Amino acid sequence: MARRCAICHKAPQIGHRVSHAHNLTKRRWSPNLQRVRVATPHGTKRMMVCTACLKTGRVQKAA
Repeated sequence: MARRCAICHKAPQIGHRVSHAHNLTKRRWSPNLQRVRVATPHGTKRMMVCTACLKTGRVQKAA
């Protein structure tokens, strides 16, 4: 399963971990995804949604 938001398609970001000696090693920042039951026109569905979409109200949680 891809670590991607089903609503805004936010995905992991890639960058460098920088030591005090400025040695660069790869690292990644994962989005804060939550598995949520979402109310859709076709019924309820489970989706991986980022917390930014939950906070802004882009997703209507199912009861």
